[in-house]
Amino acid sequence: MSIRLTSMIGTALIVFATSTQYAGADPVAKLVDRGRYLVKIAGCNDCHTPGYAQAGGKIPEREWLLGDRLGWRGPWGTTYPSNLRLYMHKITEDQWVKIAHTTQLRPPMPWFALHDMKEQDLRAIYQLIRYLGPAGEPAPAYLPPDQIPEGPHIVFPIPPQ
Repeated sequence: MSIRLTSMIGTALIVFATSTQYAGADPVAKLVDRGRYLVKIAGCNDCHTPGYAQAGGKIPEREWLLGDRLGWRGPWGTTYPSNLRLYMHKITEDQWVKIAHTTQLRPPMPWFALHDMKEQDLRAIYQLIRYLGPAGEPAPAYLPPDQIPEGPHIVFPIPPQ
């Protein structure tokens, strides 16, 4: 009888320890899932994942947010979608939240949308990108308006006066 009781207690302890272990990981997994959802609906992949729009969003997650060599040229110069996977591994979560709420970037990045995002949503995006891990190469550097990009680029018309 004591062997049976000991066995039951041991089993209960193992189940409890395992459930506690998974419960501790659950909040991060939920943040990653929320970040995945936000990246999709906010259109982050549209620019920061090569070929995403052309593939109808059917790009494997392991290829997300690597930046792009397709430039966006306008009166501001030429900008390139940055490699968010490399960028997020250089900064802390708190730094990301502050940057997202205060930065002003060149077009076509809708930085003003980041300003309006709730802190918990920015943290979820950060957790997803950290989960994906660093990968890829840095995007090309910004070119001023007087320099013509050598690679592919989209030209924005000058707005009417």
